[in-house]
Amino acid sequence: MDGNVLTFKGRLVAKGFRQVHGVDYDETFSPVAMLKSIRILLAIVAYSDYEIWQMDVKTAFLNEKLLEDVYMTQPEGFVDPHSARKVCKLQRSIYGLKQASRSWNLHFDDAIKEFGFIKNEDEPCVYKK
Repeated sequence: MDGNVLTFKGRLVAKGFRQVHGVDYDETFSPVAMLKSIRILLAIVAYSDYEIWQMDVKTAFLNEKLLEDVYMTQPEGFVDPHSARKVCKLQRSIYGLKQASRSWNLHFDDAIKEFGFIKNEDEPCVYKK
């Protein structure tokens, strides 16, 4: 009304709380970096004048194919009236799934190793070359 453009972002989120272990997913573990490890790493980098790279992927969970068959009801507002009783089979991981972070981490681990990086044995979130 006042001439300003209103923008809204929508995100499809699965109801992961309804997933059943052993049926919809097997493992949910995904490594998390310890703060003390990051501090030690930064101290070594600063002392030795090494180069360090950090990355952030904004839509990380939306990039990995699912290993399990996961189904969800049609999203509210997008229900096909001719097929209202049908469900959607997810092909890729989305926000809300219990295995989303693990599937992304497995995909990332494979991709980063293709560039010649090696995972640190003591800190699984740190790779070195």
